[in-house]
Amino acid sequence: MSMEMTVLALGCIFGIIQVFVAAQLQTRQNGLAWSLSSREAAGPPPTPLVGRLKRAQANFLETFPFAASALLAVEVTGANNTTTELGAIVWLSARLAFWLAYAIGIPVLRSALFATSIIGIGLVLWPLLA
Repeated sequence: MSMEMTVLALGCIFGIIQVFVAAQLQTRQNGLAWSLSSREAAGPPPTPLVGRLKRAQANFLETFPFAASALLAVEVTGANNTTTELGAIVWLSARLAFWLAYAIGIPVLRSALFATSIIGIGLVLWPLLA
C-alpha cells in the first residue's frame, strides 16, 4: 500500500479517535443519562477542555475531505511521488500536533500547525497541478 493510502487510513482512525475522546469527556462532564438522552434540552456549557476538543474535531472534519480527496486523486492518477508522500506525512503530523496544541490551549502554535497541515495538502496536490 502506498504511503498516501496509509496516511489516509491513519487519518480516518485519528478522526474516529477525536470523536470518541470528545464524546467520552463530554459524557464524563454531563453524565451517562444525558449522553443517552435525546439531548433536546440544552445541556450545561462544556468545560474548556471539552470545548477545545469539540472545536478541534470540527476543524478536522472541515479539512479532512480536502486531504482525503487530494490523497485519493494522486493515488488514482498515479501522480504520487516523494513530494506527495512528504505532504501526506506533514498533513497528518500537523493535524496530530494541532489536536494536542488545541487540547492544551496553545493558540499561536495551534494556528501555525493548522497552516502547516494546509501546506501538507498543497504538497499532495502540487503534482496534480504542475
